[in-house]
Amino acid sequence: MRPAGPAMPAPSTVGAGLPTGRGGLRFPLVMVVALGLLVTASIASLLVGAVSVPPGQVFGVIGGHLLPGAGPGEWSAVTDRIVWQYRLPRTLLAILVGAGLAVVGTVLQAVVRNPLADPFLLGASSGASFGAVLVIVSGTALGGALTLSGAAFLGALTAMALVYLLARTGGMLTPGRLVLAGVALAYLFQAGYAYVLQKADAARAAQAALFWLLGSLAGARWDTLALPAVVLAAGIGLLMLRWRMLNAVSVGEEFAVSLGVAAHRLRAQMFVVTSLLTGVLVAVTGAVAFVGLIVPHTARLLVGADHRRLLPVSAVLGAGFLQAVDIAARLLDAPQELPLSVVTAVFGVPFFLWLLRRRDADGVVS
Repeated sequence: MRPAGPAMPAPSTVGAGLPTGRGGLRFPLVMVVALGLLVTASIASLLVGAVSVPPGQVFGVIGGHLLPGAGPGEWSAVTDRIVWQYRLPRTLLAILVGAGLAVVGTVLQAVVRNPLADPFLLGASSGASFGAVLVIVSGTALGGALTLSGAAFLGALTAMALVYLLARTGGMLTPGRLVLAGVALAYLFQAGYAYVLQKADAARAAQAALFWLLGSLAGARWDTLALPAVVLAAGIGLLMLRWRMLNAVSVGEEFAVSLGVAAHRLRAQMFVVTSLLTGVLVAVTGAVAFVGLIVPHTARLLVGADHRRLLPVSAVLGAGFLQAVDIAARLLDAPQELPLSVVTAVFGVPFFLWLLRRRDADGVVS
């Protein structure tokens, strides 16, 4: 018999039904508002920085690079470089990473049927960080054989596989046991990369890796965008094709099997996809906490538990959320820049506690 645990909210229908969120909010309205907030946050991100650049020049630089036949404007080469080489790639990377982490959290919460599931809690981020730290600290010795993204992916996949094996009992996957296994392995991987950093010969490499482990978009460049964009597009496309299966498995494994869904096979596929997404994203920004935990709950409150709606809304909200976090990271301790996970912890913990309190008051845990 499956041990009792917190239950995910079930969609009103697993097939073609389109359940509305609380307050009767409809999916198109939520998407329009979410996209509007994302655009606003992206514009604000382009305008924020250590160097003050007038808005007209910011948009002029971007238009000059994008519009055919546009000539150079009345700004310096330094301004052009700041906007085009640093701020715009950073804004785009925040969109990719925020959307990816939110989608990963949404999928994990569905397939393990635990509201606390996210890349951090299940050890995927720590495993990815361990693999990436090995590359960063070892330099060309290991980097020639494994790229940063490849090492992070292998680390995340290893962590997810170990969590899955440790959480199975009697041929069944129990949500509570899975979370405990994930937390334990996360600490193990954290201890592993802490040891590697302590033994690192290059102090500068160790310091860079330590800052990177807390998350930062400061290293965003045009050449860092291609791989996350391709992997994210492919990953979301595959997940959208599985929305019915995700609906079924989020209700319960027995229910999914009764509908002909191979729950174990689906879960294995989702672990590989989410590990790939986590590894690629961690490789470019480091570990960023709370995005994959908070955003799916917010999206579920707005549009319900149908993954046909939940996945795109989570992606847009996640992109906007990380934009806001990055802006705060640049402003709160200017001219210094705070790590992203410091900001997400400050803002994310109170929000999540409020969300849990509200859910408890409603008699629902999700």
